Amino acid sequence: MRLLILYVVMALTTTGISRAEGLSEREGWRVVPTDKAFETLVEDLKTAIKADKMGLITQASASAGAKGRGISIPGNRVIGVYRNDYAVRMLEASVAAGIEAPIRFYVTENSDGTATLSWKTPSFVFAPYMDEGGEALAALAAELDLVFRSIADGAVASR
Repeated sequence: MRLLILYVVMALTTTGISRAEGLSEREGWRVVPTDKAFETLVEDLKTAIKADKMGLITQASASAGAKGRGISIPGNRVIGVYRNDYAVRMLEASVAAGIEAPIRFYVTENSDGTATLSWKTPSFVFAPYMDEGGEALAALAAELDLVFRSIADGAVASR
């Protein structure tokens, strides 16, 4: 009986995940649907990060982990991006804001085989720390907004 319940729960869970469709716009986010396949967008994002002289600091993928367990869900990858000079400036302005670094991009696979690139803008990410971080943090966030937009533009550009 327990095994049957486990199978039913797994079926419902994986069905719900596989039917989930891309992200929609939300406050503080940029969501850019593309015509690119998931793996292509991931690789193009990595190339764009390097081209903008930023560091790819972290990566995590629930779909890769699920695949290792024999479960198939739509592709997703979270990619943390930052650079040490930005980290130093951020920490000079607000130690508490350090919890937010690296700032992340999110690549998600859509049911039609395309992928979407999303991210929270640095200004949105750092907004809770502005009272402490003042003008220095606001300037850093505005600068990083432009960097992240440039990375995104490079990643979604046609080959």
